[in-house]
Amino acid sequence: MAELVVRGVSKAFGPVRALAGASLTVPAGSLTAVLGPSGCGKTTLLRCVAGFEPVDAGEITIAGQRVTTVPAHRRRVAVVPQDGALFPHLSVFDNVAYGLSRRDRRSGRVEAVLALVGLAGYERRMPHQLSGGQQQRVSVARALAPRPPLLLLDEPFAALDAALRVEVRRDVALALRADGATAVLVTHDQGEALSVADRVAVMRDGAIVQSGLPEDVYAAPADAWVASFVGEAVLLPATLSNATARTALGDLPLASPAPPQPTATAMVRPEQLELLPAHETHGVPATVLRHDYHGHDSLVVLRLDDGVTVTARILGAQTAPAVDAAVRVRVHGTAQAYPS
Repeated sequence: MAELVVRGVSKAFGPVRALAGASLTVPAGSLTAVLGPSGCGKTTLLRCVAGFEPVDAGEITIAGQRVTTVPAHRRRVAVVPQDGALFPHLSVFDNVAYGLSRRDRRSGRVEAVLALVGLAGYERRMPHQLSGGQQQRVSVARALAPRPPLLLLDEPFAALDAALRVEVRRDVALALRADGATAVLVTHDQGEALSVADRVAVMRDGAIVQSGLPEDVYAAPADAWVASFVGEAVLLPATLSNATARTALGDLPLASPAPPQPTATAMVRPEQLELLPAHETHGVPATVLRHDYHGHDSLVVLRLDDGVTVTARILGAQTAPAVDAAVRVRVHGTAQAYPS
């Protein structure tokens, strides 16, 4: 196990600045997801950590050793690419054993890591005999086999269908933890980052803008952009008074100290909004505009009397009110406030 520390790393490709002083700490033995939109610098950060790209400025250390200028082949960093990149002419066993010493090949390490990723007994199969998910599991097993100090995964589940992606990423995360690996997962999938990682680092415009436990990043985003990117967010103009935000949804208590200004943007999550019958006295009046059904839950889009549009989340077992129905909306819990 090895801690990864990235300090102020910058990287440009001609006039294009891919990294702008990115800093990140990945604790030893943990899985950190680097989450961000396309083009924010996630893959460039991974390539700099692996040694595939030289950095223009900053420092990278692995297990306390500065590796900023160390060649890729001497960093002992394993990389799992998007497509798995298995050798088509080698069996599963030989793919996983590639690069291992004879002693390690005979030690049972190959069988052990295949068991970790759920492929015990697949040693003699060829890559073309495997499904896409199984090929990705073999790729992860191959990366784990030499016990690298650091494992980097570059959107390894992106090519899988939705149901298989959930299964494979869960099993891979369990395998990483069982093997005590330190790993970085690059993804643009918010659900993936929140569900499998020990920590989440949100990236924007070449820099890490927030890093922490998944539940903390979701509950207390650093700014309104992070709030909207990491899950759905209800953002409202607000007038601040002491520890309260006055909004179109009523007066909302703030979870943290308010910005030092009279106006701000207040944020609550859709699951904090409760829909009540129109005859109730609690909450504020609203009209249902549409439903976005997701099976396990629904997002109900509403227009408040002052024209503001908000979104509420209801569980799949609950019946959503009809489109054009009049309801009332009540907020539970606290809000976050950000400078306007």
